[in-house]
Amino acid sequence: MELHFEGVLPGRFLRHLALAAIMAGTGARAVGGGNDECLACHGEKGASMSRKGKTISLYVDVHAFAGSAHAALECVSCHEGFSASELPHAKKIRPVNCLACHDGEQFARYAESVHGAPKEGSPMLRCADCHGNHAIASVTSETAEARKQFAVATCSRCHSAEESRFMASDHGVALAAGVRGAPTCIDCHDEHNVRKPSDAAAHTNHAQVAAMCLRCHLDNPDVRNRVGPSARFISSYENSVHAHAVKSGDSTAATCTDCHGSHDMRKGSNPLSGVARANIAATCGRCHQAVLAEYRESIHGTKFAAGVTASAVCTDCHGEHNILAPSDSASPVAARNLSAQVCSPCHASVRLTRKFGLASDRFQSFADSYHGLAGRAGSVEVANCASCHGVHDIKPSSDSTSRIAKNNIAATCGRCHPGANENFARGEVHVIATSGSERVLYLVSTGYILLIAVVIGGMFLHNLLDFLRKSGRTLRERREPAGENHVGHRLYLRMSFEERLQHGALLLSFFTLVLTGFALRFPDAWWVAPVRDISPFMFAARGVLHRAAAVLLVCAGAVHVYYVTRVPRGKKLLHDLLPVPQDVRDAVAVLKYNLGITGVKPRFGRFSYIEKSEYWALVWGTVVMAVTGIILWFDNTFLGILTKLWWDVARTVHYYEAWLATLAVIVWHFYFIIFNPDVYPINLAFWKGTLTEREMAEEHPLELEALRRREREETRSTERAGTRA
Repeated sequence: MELHFEGVLPGRFLRHLALAAIMAGTGARAVGGGNDECLACHGEKGASMSRKGKTISLYVDVHAFAGSAHAALECVSCHEGFSASELPHAKKIRPVNCLACHDGEQFARYAESVHGAPKEGSPMLRCADCHGNHAIASVTSETAEARKQFAVATCSRCHSAEESRFMASDHGVALAAGVRGAPTCIDCHDEHNVRKPSDAAAHTNHAQVAAMCLRCHLDNPDVRNRVGPSARFISSYENSVHAHAVKSGDSTAATCTDCHGSHDMRKGSNPLSGVARANIAATCGRCHQAVLAEYRESIHGTKFAAGVTASAVCTDCHGEHNILAPSDSASPVAARNLSAQVCSPCHASVRLTRKFGLASDRFQSFADSYHGLAGRAGSVEVANCASCHGVHDIKPSSDSTSRIAKNNIAATCGRCHPGANENFARGEVHVIATSGSERVLYLVSTGYILLIAVVIGGMFLHNLLDFLRKSGRTLRERREPAGENHVGHRLYLRMSFEERLQHGALLLSFFTLVLTGFALRFPDAWWVAPVRDISPFMFAARGVLHRAAAVLLVCAGAVHVYYVTRVPRGKKLLHDLLPVPQDVRDAVAVLKYNLGITGVKPRFGRFSYIEKSEYWALVWGTVVMAVTGIILWFDNTFLGILTKLWWDVARTVHYYEAWLATLAVIVWHFYFIIFNPDVYPINLAFWKGTLTEREMAEEHPLELEALRRREREETRSTERAGTRA
C-alpha cells in the first residue's frame, strides 16, 4: 500500500512528517478534538492511496464536512481502530459501522434489502453510497418535498435511466413543481427496505402494487382531493376481476402499473399514456391478445383507427377500474345489463347518431322487442345485442363476415332458434310498429290505436251519460219518494251452474293473462318490479302461468262452443244473443233518453245491445288472442313459415288486442256489473246465478213480462188439464 500526497507543498509535507514523528514518539492517538490533525493530511485534494493497482482518494472536503450532519463528531467516532502514529493508520481498515449510532431497526431493514444483499462478500451498496461519506446532509428537518428531491438525486446515481423516465412522468413533473404529496422513489420502493419486485414483501411486488398506489391516491388527502377521479372510483379496483385474480395469486392479472405504467406513469389526458383513449386497446391487448385482434377487425376498431375517436374502446364497455366478469350480475357486460348500459349510451344518443349517421331507434326497438322485454323482466338466457352482433367482433351488415350479414342471419338466429331458415331474415329486425319503417305494421298499429280510441272512447261516453241519468234519477227518488212500487221477492235464474263455471274459468284465465302479459310488456312497472325481483325464477314462472291461463281460456272457449251448439239451454242462449235490428233502435233510444230528448226509458228483454256487443266482442277477442298467441308461443315454427314480418304483425295484433279487451272490460263490463247505479255495489248473478224481481224489472222488464206470461199460460194449461181430468 502506498500513500500519495500529490500537490502538497514541501513545507507542509515536512510538518506532516514531524507531526507523525512526534505522535509516534509519544504513542499519542487522534482523540477528542483530533479532527484538525486528521484534516491536516486528508484535507489536501491530492491525498490518495493505491490498493491492488487502484488509486483511492483519501481527500475530505473540509467545508462540506463542516456543513454535514456529522460535523460535531470526531473522525475516530466513525473510523474506529485507527492509529494516527502509523502510516498507514491500520493494517486492515475496518469498515465504518453506522449501526453504532443509528437505529438498529433501519439497519436491519437495510440488511434485508436488495442493497444490503451481499455481493462478492460485501453489501451491494453501503450506507455511504446513498448518504455520502463526509458530506452527509441532514434531511430530517427538511420538508417532505425537499427529502423527496434528495431521494431522487440519490437514486439517480445508479438508476439514471429510471430517473429520466420518472422525471418525465406526471409524478416527476409534479415533484419538480413542488406539488404537495407528489411521490418519489422512496414512496414506492421505501428508503432502507428496498426489495426486488419479485420479493413478496416488496411494495412493488405484483400482489402489493394496488395497496401501494392506494396509500397516496386513497389514503392521502393531499392527493385524493387534488386528482380528478373520485375516491370511490379509485377504490373500485379492489372489487374488480383483476384485483380478485391478483389476490388469488395470478401473477399475470392486471394491476395499477400494468395499465398506468410504473416509472413512466402519465395521466389519461397525456397522449403518451398507456390509458390515453388512443392507447387503451393496445394496453388491454398486452394481456388480451386474441380479443385485441378481433376488436381491430371490428367496426369499432376500424373506425377508431380511422380517426373516429368517439368509437368504442375497451373501457367504454367494460369500465376502467371496476372491471367485473360478465358472469357478475353487477357488471355492465352481464347479459341482462349489456344492451341498456353498454350499447344504449352510444346507439341511443341523439348527438352521436346524428353526427355519424346512425339509426337512433335501435335500442328503443330492441327494448320493445320480446328479447328486450324479457331481458328487463329478468331472463338471463334471452338474446341481447351481443348475441346477434357479436362481442368484440362487431361488424356492419354490409360486411360478408358479419354475424348479421344477410347470408349469416339464419345461422345467427339458429343458435337460439333451432331450425331457423332464411324467413327469419325477411322483415325489419329493429322495428317499431308505429314508426312507419314497415308499412304493414304501421297500418296495423295505427288502425288498432284508432279503434281503441273510438271504441273505448264511445263506451266511456255512453256509460258517462248512462251514469248521469241513472244517478240523477236515484237521487231524486231518494229525496222525493214517488210512492211505493210494490215488487215481488222472487228470484229469477239468470245464469245456470254450468254457465257460472264457464264464466269463472273465463274470469280466472282473462285476468291472469292480463296481469302476466302486461308484466312482460312493462317489467319496470310499480306492481311488477317487486314481484320480478323476488327471484330469478319469477320470469320463468310468469311465462308458465301466462301459457297455462291461455290454455284454460282456449279450453273454456271450446267448452262454450260445445255448450251453445249441443246443449238445449246453450242453444237458446246463443239464439237470444244473436244481433237483431231492434238492437240498433234500442241503442238510439237509450242515447235519446240519456240526453233528455225523450222521457221514455227503453225496455230490454233477456239481452240488450249492451250484453250482445260485449259477448260478440269477447268471441272475437278470444279467437284473435288465441291465434296470435299460438304464433308467438311456437315462434320457431311460425317464424320459419310466416317470416319475421308477419310474426311481428301477430305480436302487434296480440298486444293491441290485449289493450282493447282490457279497457273494454274495465270501461264497459265493470260499469254494468259494479258501477251502474241500478246494481251498485255489484250484480251477484255471476255468483248466485239469480236476479231479484226488482233487478229484473229494472234491467230486463220485457224478459220479466215474458216469464210472467209463460207462467200464467202454464197455470191455465194446468188448470184446464185438471178440469178435463
